[in-house]
Amino acid sequence: MKVTINSVKFKTDKKLEEFINEKVQKLTSNYNDIIGSEVILKIENGEDLENKIAEIRLMIPGNDLFAKKNCKTFEGATDQAVEALKKQLIKHKEKLRGI
Repeated sequence: MKVTINSVKFKTDKKLEEFINEKVQKLTSNYNDIIGSEVILKIENGEDLENKIAEIRLMIPGNDLFAKKNCKTFEGATDQAVEALKKQLIKHKEKLRGI
């Protein structure tokens, strides 16, 4: 699966990109038909400490799944978004099976 990482108004380091790639690639163990994914990283202006945003769009046949999470770190936000997508994938698979 191809993982595209876009960062808005800053440059990501190699370590962060590898972390995100690894986490998103693990979603293929839940669902084999993932076409690709797009990760958008943003820093929200404001006084809140949880200003790191990770948005992940997962392209699957039929429609796309999407998760957006805020956290103190991009790693934490990515973790939370991947967990949300896992739940969405499970629901999607159950829907396909007619459960």
